[in-house]
Amino acid sequence: IFTVICQNKWVLLCSGCRNVLINALLCVPDVDECRTVPDPCRGDMLCVNQNGGYLCIPRNMYNYNYRPDPVPPEPVYPDTSVGFSDTFPPSRPRPVEPSYPRVRGTAPCILGYSAAEDGTCNDIDECETNSHHCNPTQVCINTAGGYTCSCSEGYWLIGGQCQDIDECRYGYCQQLCANVPGSYSCSCNPGFILNPDSRTCQDVDECEDDPCSHGCFNTYGSFMCNCDEGFELAADGTTCIDLDECSFSEFLCQNRCVNTPGSFTCICPPGYYVYEDGRSCEDINECDTGNNTCTTAQTCFNFQGGYTCLDPLHCDLPYIEVSDNQCMCSAENPACRDKPFTILYRHMDLSSGRSVPADIFQMQATTRYPGAFYIFQIKSGNEGREFYMRQTSNVSATLVLSRPIKGPREVVLDLEMVTVNNVINFRGSSIIRLTIFVSEHPF
Repeated sequence: IFTVICQNKWVLLCSGCRNVLINALLCVPDVDECRTVPDPCRGDMLCVNQNGGYLCIPRNMYNYNYRPDPVPPEPVYPDTSVGFSDTFPPSRPRPVEPSYPRVRGTAPCILGYSAAEDGTCNDIDECETNSHHCNPTQVCINTAGGYTCSCSEGYWLIGGQCQDIDECRYGYCQQLCANVPGSYSCSCNPGFILNPDSRTCQDVDECEDDPCSHGCFNTYGSFMCNCDEGFELAADGTTCIDLDECSFSEFLCQNRCVNTPGSFTCICPPGYYVYEDGRSCEDINECDTGNNTCTTAQTCFNFQGGYTCLDPLHCDLPYIEVSDNQCMCSAENPACRDKPFTILYRHMDLSSGRSVPADIFQMQATTRYPGAFYIFQIKSGNEGREFYMRQTSNVSATLVLSRPIKGPREVVLDLEMVTVNNVINFRGSSIIRLTIFVSEHPF
């Protein structure tokens, strides 16, 4: 046993511990917890400072009188050079024990331990026996020879009470955080899922579940649906409904528009076909295609949206046929007096509702006589006054459509050219019998 002094304190060490503890005793200042820690020991316990710590022991253990035990004298060994003696000299007295207190008494174990039947000291679990003095909000943790009062995870000690830590204030969660007693819970916004770390969020590819009726485009935290051409997105944002293109404009198709899923189709009336643009209607020339019912004796005449079969020319008396479309009444025949000299048959087609005014037919004298002049007029067939003649020169005139005509309709006009020659006192006329086939449609 040897003694060292550090910070005015005596410390007893065994000689076998010198090399082990000498570095720990190089005068490292000890903290006197009995003075610096408020109320370190509870109840009727006395705080005893120790090097590097302290002990709480009952106060009555300090009431014992400490008396040094009798110290036997150290033996004196005789000088063997002169022989052995039968008696031993009295031993020298032992040094007096140190004056610091030593716990003595009937208690065989230190505070925090209890004696077992085999004489060993077992730790007392104050937490299990409920002999601790922890606050109800605290948690008792048993230690060797004592216990510690602590707070559960998620709480901190404030004013001797364990209060919940609001972890959400420290940004533990990437998106949504809900504080709960002693902990917290992270969650994610719609369109995200919580990662295995229970803190960060990962985008959900909603398109993998095919939420859209047509196309899907994933975005960060959401998705967008798009529709094929001819469809539009419904109010729910996922389904596609057909666009009725025909309702956009009445001019989308030249005749009739039929809506189809995602598109539309233009329909033309009988006698027409859909043009290359898919919208316009073109007339089918039944006379060229042979798709007509005319006989070999008849002549097929095509007009917009249809055709007609013209019978062979038949001239009424006193007219005689001079060609396949002209009848003549000879001046030598008395029955031809005051009758037109010739009747020429012509045919044309006209679209229904054609814009006006419109020049639709020209008439011109083929034979000119010196001193003669010509008068052009509509002799018959213009009861509705849809037409008039405009003379463009001394020998020509134009038939003008002045009012729109709705079809289908067939109009026969007798256009008369009157020849007047005052030199020879001559007045005669010729007629063009113009048959106009007005189509049912304006194309």
